[in-house]
Amino acid sequence: MFDISRRHFVVGAGAGFGATLIGANATASPGGGRLSQNPFALGVASGDPLSDSVILWTRLAVDPLDESGFAGMPARTVPVQWQVAEDPGMRRVVRRGTFRARPENAHSVHVDVRGLRPGREYWYRFKVMRWLSPIGRTRTAPAPHEMPASLAMAFASCAQYEHGFFTAYRRLAQDHPDLVLHLGDYQYEYRANTYVSPDGNVRDHAGPETCDLASYRQRHAQYKADEDLQSAHAVAPWLVVWDDHEIDNNWAAGVPENTEAEENNGTPAAFAARRRDAFRAYWENMPLRLPQPKGASFRIYRRTQWGRLATFHMMDTRQYRDDQLYGDGWKAKGPEIDTPGRSMTGEAQEKWLLDGFTASRQRWDILGQQVFFAAQDADAGPGEKYSMDAWDGYRANRSRLTKGWTEAGVRNPVVLTGDVHKHWANDLKLDWSDPDSPVVGSELVCSSITSTGDGSHSTTSPNQRINPHLKFFNDDRGYVTTRITPEAMTAEFRSLDIVTKPGADAVTKARFRIEDGVRGLQRA
Repeated sequence: MFDISRRHFVVGAGAGFGATLIGANATASPGGGRLSQNPFALGVASGDPLSDSVILWTRLAVDPLDESGFAGMPARTVPVQWQVAEDPGMRRVVRRGTFRARPENAHSVHVDVRGLRPGREYWYRFKVMRWLSPIGRTRTAPAPHEMPASLAMAFASCAQYEHGFFTAYRRLAQDHPDLVLHLGDYQYEYRANTYVSPDGNVRDHAGPETCDLASYRQRHAQYKADEDLQSAHAVAPWLVVWDDHEIDNNWAAGVPENTEAEENNGTPAAFAARRRDAFRAYWENMPLRLPQPKGASFRIYRRTQWGRLATFHMMDTRQYRDDQLYGDGWKAKGPEIDTPGRSMTGEAQEKWLLDGFTASRQRWDILGQQVFFAAQDADAGPGEKYSMDAWDGYRANRSRLTKGWTEAGVRNPVVLTGDVHKHWANDLKLDWSDPDSPVVGSELVCSSITSTGDGSHSTTSPNQRINPHLKFFNDDRGYVTTRITPEAMTAEFRSLDIVTKPGADAVTKARFRIEDGVRGLQRA
């Protein structure tokens, strides 16, 4: 076990040795002057692992709440030394270099470290002048031909800073996963006390509603300054995708939640500018392998292969979707709900997914996505009522995906979901109207880290009686840990009784097992 607070550093030379610098300017001059404060207030992170490479991230900041979005940093390029070692004491350094952190990128650092060995743990850190970063732990993916014995993967979503303390991130880190998936709502866009939880807000957002580059940068910095979140980033590499609140609540492609809101100025061009700034700030503040976005579109759907054990299909269910039907929210079923052309994914992403199912030879195909996938009728009578923001509002698109993985012979399809601030475990079907229709996959839904406060602690939902394929429900905050082996995938729903005060323990409220080649969830 390593200590994420250790700050050892071995100074080395050889700028760029063993690495590709994403977004770096090799000819930039560092300029003069010295920093008088530790610039690592936002911690360190890693992500998007390959079998020979991983992305290392930090962002220099001395004043995370600086309204300019530059986190108190000087308007000059700052050289940042980095090291990767085979041991947590940083004695066996295997890669090192220097990255030039530029003010136009909010002094963010993305180092693509190459030449690493597959399926290995590594430790890393950064140095600016005399200042040392915390040490982070990361891991490369196994070689493509290798079948690893197991993978410890955790996933989380929905961390509203005002609604509680990020203790769940700390507990996730203490579970020591090999890989973390974040499925969206990493941050929230609201100004202070706009979105108030039933338990009351326990801390405040700084700045206005995020609508431009400065405010998105400031909000990311406020979240990243949280030490519990930093601990989760430092323990393992992350795969991240956004949902809605990284930009605007329930946005759909070019349509904001409220077209007339001051933040959107009532025009498509204004919302496009808001998306452009949100996407750029997201790239600056995440350990992404992707190149910097250039405008109001940013392709973040992508795959990560974990040897022969698993493929992670990381999806984007916001940027390409048709607008929600009937004004959004929970609405009675209408005739348009089954329109064949309605799409959550967009045509290109749907084809990418179906092609991936056809090509997959991995034991497990895991979809990391944002919104509730299983059908969930909320009308106990003869009618039908569904969430128009979830896959129930895009039923033809969902049907094509489930038929696609079935016809492609995907061995073990599992959908991972966030968004709804509750734990769920669901069987997936081709025909939701037939209780005897065969199960074709499984869905695991993580609760929120903090969003909506402490929760009711309920373990039953009325909708389970209407929808017998919904096998588990829990209204606590938390996350999900999994152990994936060639024989089975076991999921533990980890819950905290309280988030409005720091320090709660995480307990396992339920455990489910999915056997290799056997469709459906089994209570473990």
